[in-house]
Amino acid sequence: MNQFGIEPVTPGKRGKTDRRTSDRFPMEREIRFKMLSKRLGDESGGGTTVNMSSGGIYFQSDKPLIPGKRLEMAISWPAQLDNRCALKLIARGKVVRYEAGCAAVEIQQYEFRTVGAHGLTV
Repeated sequence: MNQFGIEPVTPGKRGKTDRRTSDRFPMEREIRFKMLSKRLGDESGGGTTVNMSSGGIYFQSDKPLIPGKRLEMAISWPAQLDNRCALKLIARGKVVRYEAGCAAVEIQQYEFRTVGAHGLTV
């Protein structure tokens, strides 16, 4: 169990076909995303995370997402900076799977930012 009281899904609990290399943590947080494609314009959406790891995010999406496409995501973070300033995780990655209203995204880059006046925007 980690500092937030969340127990990861450990390698011993995974199925034999599970190829993930990082522990996944069940985490229900608000997520906003936008497509990183000039052809798709300013397409964006939102949803709720289901679980996260250092290598990926699995979330419920209000829009269908195409595997192979790149996204930038903003996720509300449960911890605060200096116990007073809200944080968000900004991550970029590639959609690896979309089924039944949920998307799996492989994280390729991430950083933490403070939540400003515009809230959870990317």
